[in-house]
Formats: sequence, structure tokens, C-alpha cells
Amino acid sequence: MIQGQRVFDTHTHIGTARHSGRSFTAEEMLRSMDRHGIDRSLLIPFPVVDDHRAQHDLIGAAVRQWPDRFAGAACLYPFGDEKAFAEEVRRCAETFGFRALKLQPMYQALNPVSKRSDFFFAAAQANGMAVVAHTGSGVPFSLPSLYIAAARRFPDVPIVLGHAGGPLLMLECVVAAEVCQNIYIEVSSLMPHHVAELLHQVPSSRLMAGSDLPESVETEIGKIFTVAMSDEDRRAILWETGARLFGA
Repeated sequence: MIQGQRVFDTHTHIGTARHSGRSFTAEEMLRSMDRHGIDRSLLIPFPVVDDHRAQHDLIGAAVRQWPDRFAGAACLYPFGDEKAFAEEVRRCAETFGFRALKLQPMYQALNPVSKRSDFFFAAAQANGMAVVAHTGSGVPFSLPSLYIAAARRFPDVPIVLGHAGGPLLMLECVVAAEVCQNIYIEVSSLMPHHVAELLHQVPSSRLMAGSDLPESVETEIGKIFTVAMSDEDRRAILWETGARLFGA
């Protein structure tokens, strides 16, 4: 807890990233969480890995060992066999209880406007998962506005716009959230005044805090405490929205 407030970090990564060379273990994540007062985290694989199944197993083991601290997400290359894709997502849900499916269009250039991407969102829907989509860097398929099309085709699937499009594309997130009630916004990468601006446009019940990387935890979570807002809004952003989507 931080200042008496439970905190759900809805965007973290463990495992080994092939593209960046980063490596972070569940034990290191727990130590970081304890040091910064984070109660619960959504663990997401890095987008480029040697073996996505092994990374899912790693996260699944962490969720099983520390179910009160971690929720899990799947992330796998979307351009292989679609049946195998669906089977792996189902395995993650049934075996480990994963609550989300991640799309990183910088490395997985899936077009959410095209019905060709329906298999991806259908896999999330079939397993009761939210979709967490990286937005911002990686244009064009990381444009927040593109997820309006997918959100309309799959109104029962919560779609989380990760990083709120970055400051440059934040207003696209606002428009997308105003158009589609199943679109949510995760606010890592925004400055505090951007979070305040979002709150004027989008209800806190569809906003959530995330850190993305361990070096950013203090800044990304801490900024929610610097913005003037009601206790109810702060509680929603720091805990309630994430707990509702990803489990508490």
C-alpha cells in the first residue's frame, strides 16, 4: 500500500526479452513491488522472446506461487497458425488463470481495423480475457483510434489502450473511450497534467495505473498521488479498475 491506498500495477513484464536483452524474474518483481508499496501486478511477457510458451509457463508459475500478488497475461506472435494461437491462449486461461492477452504492434503488426484480426480478439473473448494493446510508438497499428473498430466488433471484450498512446496520441484515446464503453486506458508514459486532463473526459472507472518497467515504478505510480482528484477517482485508478478487469 501507498499512503493507505492499495495499488495494482497493471503493466509489468518478467522473463527475457530477445529484442532488448532485458531479463527480470518474478522474485525481482516481488522485491520491487515490496520496495515501492505495490500490492498486485499484471505480469506480461516481453513481445519478442525465444519461446512464448516457456514465458507463459514462467508467468504461470509465478501466478500459482503468489496468487495474491500476481495476475497473468499471454503474449504471442499472431501470424502463425491460428488454431495453435487459440489453443495456447486457452491453455494460459485454463491452466494458469491468465486474465489478459497482450498485443504489441511495434513487433506484432496486426491491423485491428481489419476483420483479419478477429481471431485475436475472439481468443480473448472465448477465454474471458481483456486485450491489452500497446499504443503510441509503432504507428500505424498502434494508433489508439484503430481499436474503435475492434471494440465495436467485440463489445464484450475489454480493450485496454496501454500507455494512453503516449502524450502525442492521448486525445485519440479520449475519443476511442468516448465512442466505446469497453475501451479502457492505462496511463503509463503520461505526465501528471495529462492524467488530470484525461479525468475530465474519461471516468476513472476506465482508467488504470501501470509502470511498464521497474525503473519507472516510483514515477509512474507516484504521479497518481500528485494529481488533484477525489479519493474515489484515485482509488479507481490505482486499484479498482485493474482489480475488476484482471482479478484481485
